[in-house]
Amino acid sequence: MRLYLIRHAVTPETGKRLSSVDPSISLSAAGQSMARELGEHLSPIKLEAIYSSPMQRCRETASAVAKGRGLRVRVDKAFTEADFGTWLGRPLRSLYKLKAWQELMISASRFRFPEGETLEEVQRRSVAGVEHLADQHKGATIAVATHADIIRVVLAHYLGMPLDLVHRLDAGPASVSVVDLHPSGHVQVPIMNHVGDPGRWR
Repeated sequence: MRLYLIRHAVTPETGKRLSSVDPSISLSAAGQSMARELGEHLSPIKLEAIYSSPMQRCRETASAVAKGRGLRVRVDKAFTEADFGTWLGRPLRSLYKLKAWQELMISASRFRFPEGETLEEVQRRSVAGVEHLADQHKGATIAVATHADIIRVVLAHYLGMPLDLVHRLDAGPASVSVVDLHPSGHVQVPIMNHVGDPGRWR
């Protein structure tokens, strides 16, 4: 199975607040334009299925990729955003000042968001989601619209990276990362955090 991991396009909150599991946040006008452009870039790629986090911003991004394909967007809770607990909705500037934020950056494997999830728990559920899709779509190409942290922890798992190093990975808005899961169990990660026309790697 070839998996396209797509981060949702920008919202009014992107880069300003931790949106987390707030289901009400939609794409901004700029984000809608980014999502349409992404859909156009990916249009030559034959997809068997398109999945999305339950969050509105991801479903809108997935819908832009699905447009003209005759595919419905399937929602999968395995790919919902990390539960940031009491950090939900807080301005990023205020979080950057916290000692806890620095602990998250250097000791991600041991960090629990206050009254929320650990990244280890997030990784466990999201990787289980990927493995389930690989079983359901053997030999196919599929896409999942999800969140930056989900993409990071999934990539870290398949790259064999310690979770403490997960924040060395990036997943920009409307970016695409690709994971190939072969029937033999061999895994390759040929593309990470690509933005724009996929060109030669279609």
